[in-house]
Amino acid sequence: MDTMRDRFIATTTELLGHDPRLALVLAEISRDGFAGAERNHPERVINVGIREQLLIGAGAGMALTGMRPIVHTFASFLVERPFEQIRLDFGHQGVAGVLVSAGASYDFPAAGFTHMSPGDVALMDTLDGWSVHVPGHPDEAEALLRRAAAGDDRVYLRLSMQTNRRAMPVDGNGFLTVREGSRGVVVAVGPTLDDVLAATEGLDTTVLYAATVRPFDLGGLRGAAGAGTADVVLVEPYLAGTSVAVATEALLDLPHRVLGLGVGRAELRRYGRMDEHVAAHGLDAAGLRSRITRFLRG
Repeated sequence: MDTMRDRFIATTTELLGHDPRLALVLAEISRDGFAGAERNHPERVINVGIREQLLIGAGAGMALTGMRPIVHTFASFLVERPFEQIRLDFGHQGVAGVLVSAGASYDFPAAGFTHMSPGDVALMDTLDGWSVHVPGHPDEAEALLRRAAAGDDRVYLRLSMQTNRRAMPVDGNGFLTVREGSRGVVVAVGPTLDDVLAATEGLDTTVLYAATVRPFDLGGLRGAAGAGTADVVLVEPYLAGTSVAVATEALLDLPHRVLGLGVGRAELRRYGRMDEHVAAHGLDAAGLRSRITRFLRG
């Protein structure tokens, strides 16, 4: 199976050939994959080099001219390093585009902490008017990318090397019910779904799947919680607790408890492999099973 990043390159190359409004802005990352697109559309495929603030500024400048920019690099260089430019060049100027990241929280641990971005979604959550998609499969990444490219809004699409075994029918509008139960709700975000399903096997819990986390599906969570006391677990492949506040908002009329599971704040300095980071943060099936069952038992 190809990766989400492979699918992003192939789909964006195709879209550039069909939609003259689209432009692609790169900062060296993935440039080799877009060599053909750069030859065919030199005026709309721009590589700014390792200058991430310029990356965002150039994308926003294209948006000011009426183009639809797709801006891409690793998450730590796309969101964290040039955050001021995202806030001002896109937000303050009132223009839109599509930010597409790679690397996620720890996809490339051999590169060290500079290439890890567990806080990207929490940081984007401080800004107004951004949709945030966290696909769990290359097919989902393609569907959400096509939707974003055809739109006129501000979109952050977070790609990862972590994937679920099968794609879900996502459309950017709300959560999907994967399993129904009566004792608690577990929301699995993007590539956490397989581990969540394994962790909750045999438990009387509802499992919701979220590939779009902003806007957060308040109605979907509220409906799944039912009329009694609500116990909700959020499993997110980025900073733990990122969506706790919005989940609580959905449950304001109910007695409720919310547990936010995700990547911890402590820096793990033995970089290891991606799966070792998943386990170290308790996001593998065994770690999730232990924490979810303990929480639901009160």
